[in-house]
Amino acid sequence: MTGTWVDIAFGVFAVAAAWFGWRVFVTDSMVRATFSLLASFLNVGAILVLLLAEYLGVAMFFMMGVEMTVMAIYMVAFMMNPAGLNPMQMVHQPRVAVVVGVLSTAGFGAVALAADLDTVAIVDPDGTIRALGHELMGSSMLVMQVVGVTLVATMVGAVVLSAASGRFGPADVGSVPPAIVPGDDTTRPGVDVGGDGGGHDHDHGHGGGAHGHDDGGDA
Repeated sequence: MTGTWVDIAFGVFAVAAAWFGWRVFVTDSMVRATFSLLASFLNVGAILVLLLAEYLGVAMFFMMGVEMTVMAIYMVAFMMNPAGLNPMQMVHQPRVAVVVGVLSTAGFGAVALAADLDTVAIVDPDGTIRALGHELMGSSMLVMQVVGVTLVATMVGAVVLSAASGRFGPADVGSVPPAIVPGDDTTRPGVDVGGDGGGHDHDHGHGGGAHGHDDGGDA
């Protein structure tokens, strides 16, 4: 890719990342906010690929994809307003948030434009990256392994919780009301089965016909 196309792609991904990040805070739906955040992270990952940080970009793709999908499942399962059926405010102290966002954007933009970045080529890029990896992960490898196993267990648990059927049959069986047995009036609410003089009608078949009479009155 030429420099011109890289610059155009960088601008498109940057604008898309900022727009989807803004959408996170203006939607009423927790699920829409989650997937908007996912789209923003994916655009940031594409920017990392353009900056030749392929490992970080691809890692952001699969990590954010899995993490945001699991988060959406948890939102639907446990949040009170997952689909935005009731209006809600996604931002606490919106005025403070706007001021902090504007100042942060201005500060980062000023650093990006005014900083004198080093352009000296690295003599041994592979060795430098390897040394940086050991410096960052050397003391944290056990922690990252534990975190990896925990994430896998979380994903498996989320899939199990969201499955339509489980070990003991379909998950929606418990929500089905019990069947009414014909002739059993105790299963129907509002029916008086006590014989304390209350008036109610009975249908008795006589020769294929039916008529009603009052058991509690002076017929």
